[in-house]
Amino acid sequence: MPVDQPWSLAYDRAMKQVKVQYAKTHLSALLAAVERGEEFVIARGDHPAARLVPMEPRQSRELGFVAYAVPDEFLDSLPDEELAAWEGNG
Repeated sequence: MPVDQPWSLAYDRAMKQVKVQYAKTHLSALLAAVERGEEFVIARGDHPAARLVPMEPRQSRELGFVAYAVPDEFLDSLPDEELAAWEGNG
């Protein structure tokens, strides 16, 4: 995909710099290029503002639980002095 914007010397040579208006007008084409592995810098004027890069694939995670039992005294009332400290009166 040809990009009519100059290369940015401040970034890796493989990363092309495009202006905001160009990115807005050609977003679908830029996204297709990014999906193929290309990277772009979007600039306001000559100032880089954002990078458009491929997302890293999400790794699947196994859902797991920690072996834990809630102690029997968990629902017991707090001692008066601790309750007062939690309420800001201590």
